[in-house]
Amino acid sequence: MRNPVVVGVSGTSAGLAAARLAAREAVSRDCQLRVIHAFTWPNPGASEDYEDARRAASRVVEEAVASAKRSTPRVRVAGQLVDGPPDRVLVRLSRTSALLVLAGDDLATAPSLPLSSVLPLTVGHSWCPVMVTHGPRTPAGALMVAVDGSASGLLALRYAAAESRRRRVGVEVVHVVREFAGRHEEEGHRVLAASIAAVPELGRVRTLVLAGAPGPTLVHAGAHARVLVIGPRGTRGTGLLGSVAREVMHRAACPAIFVHGRAIPAQRTPSGSSGALAR
Repeated sequence: MRNPVVVGVSGTSAGLAAARLAAREAVSRDCQLRVIHAFTWPNPGASEDYEDARRAASRVVEEAVASAKRSTPRVRVAGQLVDGPPDRVLVRLSRTSALLVLAGDDLATAPSLPLSSVLPLTVGHSWCPVMVTHGPRTPAGALMVAVDGSASGLLALRYAAAESRRRRVGVEVVHVVREFAGRHEEEGHRVLAASIAAVPELGRVRTLVLAGAPGPTLVHAGAHARVLVIGPRGTRGTGLLGSVAREVMHRAACPAIFVHGRAIPAQRTPSGSSGALAR
C-alpha cells in the first residue's frame, strides 16, 4: 500500500486551497489523501467549551474533505481530527507519508504555538518532502530546483529529477552567486555542471546562474515556476532550516517543496564550491 499525501488544515481559505492542491497531488501519485486537523485544548477546566471547540474542529476537517472532493472527484480522501500540537502531529505523520502539504498562511493561525513557529518547525523536522503553498494559483512553468554544490542541493536535484518525470515537465537548475564577476560566474557554472553530472537520470535541463542575495533571488526566479524544489540546509538549533529556505518558505509565489536528507538516501556530493546558497 502506498504512503498517503497528508495535508494539514486549520480552517482558513488558505488551508482549503492546500487541501485542493493536495488532492491533485494524491491522484497524480495514485495514493490516498489524508486531511488532518491538529486539536489542542488550552483550558481543561471548561468542559462545555471543550465540546463546542471539538465540534468546530471536526467541521474544519469535514469542510476540507468536501473541498478536496469537489475539486478532484477521483481523489480517495479521509479526514481525521488528531489530538496534539500541530507541528508534532504533522511531523509524526510525516514518517509514513509520501508528501506533506501545508498552506503557509494557514498554519500561522494555530493557537498552541507562536504565530511564526508552526510552519518552520514542521518543515524543518519532517521525515518526508514538504510542499508549502501560499495560494490557489499554480503557475504552469517548469520545475525549478536550486543547487549549491552541497549534499543538500544534490538531494533536491535527485528529487526534482523524479518529480519532473512524474509531472512530465522540464527542469530548470539554478545556482545563485553574490555577483556577476568573472570567477563567481565561472564557479557557478562549474557547480551546475558537477551537480547535473551526479544525477544522470535528469536528462536535458536548462541551467541558470543568477546573481544576488540567495533568498530573494530564488523567490523572484520562482515566480513563474510550476514548483520550486530546495534542500533546506541549517542546524539543529534552527530546526534544520537555513535563512534561504525560510525566505522561500514564507515568500515563494509557487508551491515550494523542501527535501530533507533523511527522506532520500544520500549519494556522492559533486565537486565544486559550496557557493553562496547557504540554506
